[in-house]
Amino acid sequence: MIGPARNVMGGVSTAVNNYYLAGLDQRVNLTYIATMVDGSKFCKLLKAIGAYVRFLTYLLRMDILHAHMSPGASYYRKKIFVDTASVFCKKVIIHFRGGDFQTFFQDKSSNAKKKIVATFAKADYFIVLSPEWKEVFVPLIGEEKLIVLGNAVSIPEKYKDSYSDHNILFVGRLCINKGVGDLLAVIPMLKRKFPDIHLFLAGVWEDEELRQTATDLKEEVTFLGWLDRHTLAQYMEKCSIFVLPTYYEGQPNALLEAMAMGMTAIATAVGGIPQLIEDGKTGRLITPRDVDSLSRGLKELLADEKLRSQLGTAARERVKERHGINQLANELYRIYKLCHAKAVYPNSDRGNE
Repeated sequence: MIGPARNVMGGVSTAVNNYYLAGLDQRVNLTYIATMVDGSKFCKLLKAIGAYVRFLTYLLRMDILHAHMSPGASYYRKKIFVDTASVFCKKVIIHFRGGDFQTFFQDKSSNAKKKIVATFAKADYFIVLSPEWKEVFVPLIGEEKLIVLGNAVSIPEKYKDSYSDHNILFVGRLCINKGVGDLLAVIPMLKRKFPDIHLFLAGVWEDEELRQTATDLKEEVTFLGWLDRHTLAQYMEKCSIFVLPTYYEGQPNALLEAMAMGMTAIATAVGGIPQLIEDGKTGRLITPRDVDSLSRGLKELLADEKLRSQLGTAARERVKERHGINQLANELYRIYKLCHAKAVYPNSDRGNE
């Protein structure tokens, strides 16, 4: 399996760590090779080169390459691994993540698009995070290889039992595309009606102007940095509302974790988010790039403690039912078995069971 280092600040590393929590490495002979680390471009380059060298040492012994791939630099890094595995007739699973594939793909020349599709065609199975993303990829690679497999999280035994506060939590990359600018714009307006409102931002700044805006709102906004699992759980208990006004998305682990904790979730209806939130039943869906929609949604939740409790409780039950970590591990194990059957019985139908 290849992907970012397990301590990298991001959703893919969270997902990989969840596989280990579920004991996937106890069910298969799993070697994880980190292809990217946080840091300078030079550090990233050295890590990618070292990862490829290590990958080559395992190549003849491995059966399956499971590549976590996202638009942008991640695609180009993983393409080399996918191409090499394909040359050596190894089975390939591409697990596509990240929510801005359309922009990445549409900006390319016709020749570059053909090369991307050719890389995808080397996968024996192509995993996407939601039915919406399946519809995006069907025209490129057909339906036969596509598998929808949403993200999953461990369900905490301890969860929210109070919704009396007006605290709001955001977790993710702190940038324009995550809707952070919209969020900072509505907080001063909401404070006039809810004087005790407070926004907690957990993540890494990617926009200096947004950082300055947040600093100017220090009475209403607290920057937490990137949080470990234990500290994040503490803030999820402290805050009633989880907000994600993102412009595009795959299927965010942080949103799943918040819902599993019983937080009241409000997020934009993009990517795989509508698969997690049923508007008015397990959370609130809003329109991306729409400050008024965000403001109205937050105002509704802030004004009604009973509604926050109902939505949060229902969200937790939804995640328990559909996105438990053991369910994910079982499905991945099934996909690995299908791949292995294709490798052992290449000319039979057993690989399509």
